Amino acid sequence: MSLDVPTALLERAERGEVDDADFVEVVRVSLPYAWEVVSRVAGELHSGTAEFADNVVAPPDEVARGQLLRAMASDAIRGGLERHFNVKLAFQNCHRVAAFPIAAVGGETYSTFIGTRAQLLNQSPELRNC
Repeated sequence: MSLDVPTALLERAERGEVDDADFVEVVRVSLPYAWEVVSRVAGELHSGTAEFADNVVAPPDEVARGQLLRAMASDAIRGGLERHFNVKLAFQNCHRVAAFPIAAVGGETYSTFIGTRAQLLNQSPELRNC
């Protein structure tokens, strides 16, 4: 399972929509490593002047790697994080998470980062089995 959903929240979800704050709290508690990475790059983006902020440090273990992969692979989780932190997230390989300003989507820097050339250039033997 990707998320540890409290019974009360699951029951509310069965009856109808759940608000983003409740959903994001479940993500924060369930995927603490992913939360830390996204929180850090979003904070760096918002506090600096760079066009984007990214994480280039590999996860410390397979549990952390799995959390990051689950967060980035789920449209709902990724979208909830993007709305919460007011960023657009981009992902390469097993750990390179980048936060961009929403306005950067479609721009040259964002397009370059998410492009096939950047993906190929970001490969290394140690990342092939991640």
